[in-house]
Amino acid sequence: MKKHLTTPTNIVGKRKHGFRSRMSSATGRQVLKRRRQKGRKSLCI
Repeated sequence: MKKHLTTPTNIVGKRKHGFRSRMSSATGRQVLKRRRQKGRKSLCI
């Protein structure tokens, strides 16, 4: 059988949704701001 090709990896997840990638764009900073206001325990992966 073939393996699942869309198995998530940690490095890809961090590149897409990590803190550094969020801070690199204005909309990503807005996301962090909203999550801080909401009181999220973890802001990013």
